[in-house]
Amino acid sequence: MSSTATAAPSSAPSSASTSTSATKSGKALVRTVWTLRILLALFFALASALPKLLALPAATTVFDAIGVGHWFMYLTGLIELAGAVGLLVRRLAGPAATALIVFLAFAFVTQLTAMHGENAGTPFIFMAPLAVIAWNQRAATAELLNRRN
Repeated sequence: MSSTATAAPSSAPSSASTSTSATKSGKALVRTVWTLRILLALFFALASALPKLLALPAATTVFDAIGVGHWFMYLTGLIELAGAVGLLVRRLAGPAATALIVFLAFAFVTQLTAMHGENAGTPFIFMAPLAVIAWNQRAATAELLNRRN
């Protein structure tokens, strides 16, 4: 009987510490995902979209080599900028991350074909954290899609 009495109090602190631990890890995950969203938004807006939208020589050279014209460079810059903004909007972060993954898959194919494989692995560096964001935001994305139907 005394073992039962001692077991009950010892299980209560255990469950409390488990919920505290889960809360801490949940907060850490939220902070990590927000950090990824901010860093990727900065990259896509400043390092990727801005040179294209300003038609800097580094960007024009790449699009001249691809042979699609400057209109495609501006379109690509706008898509990247829209993705960057979407990453910062809570409701749009999941769809934006998913769209950027698809965008980067096309960039990979373009780099393999038009650029002869030069820097072809670079899109995968960004696809991995975007996949983490998309996965983390999957419930919000599903809710957004269900509202439209």
